[in-house]
Amino acid sequence: MTAFWYAINSHPNKEDALWRHIQSLGFEVFYPRLKVNPVNPRAKKIRAYFPGYMFVRVDISQVGVSTFQWMPHAKGLVSFGSEPAVVPESLIHAIHQRVQEIAAAGGEILESLHEGDTVVIDSGPFAGYEAIFNERLPGNERVKVLLKMLSNQQIPLELSAGSIRKKRTNLRR
Repeated sequence: MTAFWYAINSHPNKEDALWRHIQSLGFEVFYPRLKVNPVNPRAKKIRAYFPGYMFVRVDISQVGVSTFQWMPHAKGLVSFGSEPAVVPESLIHAIHQRVQEIAAAGGEILESLHEGDTVVIDSGPFAGYEAIFNERLPGNERVKVLLKMLSNQQIPLELSAGSIRKKRTNLRR
């Protein structure tokens, strides 16, 4: 027979352990993850694109569904009735491409930023200052911002994407 992609469900916060276990058994596994900029500096800097899920490519007729049902850290394959749901190859490619696009844009932190948005610089010599997001720069997760100065002057700066965050607007009055 042929191998197909299946979605496997993990126990909460056990995706990394399940991913390593599936790899150690020699199965092809796709675990899409994104870089994030958490508020807590000790928090994870990478998180699952689909928390609790990843994809495994196997010939289910040779391996058997029970292999994944009883695997440590797994809840089993996503199934409809008693049949594991096949994930189309085109969907796997689309997810892979989207994750690469987000990574190339500087990670999830930059996904919601648009030119003209107000950001706060969190690290470096300009920490605490506000700036205007200008553009993503190609390469190593760099951005260009316009630092707000006195008398409405704006100084262009190139910073690490991880050193800025979108300014939250206070909606309460």
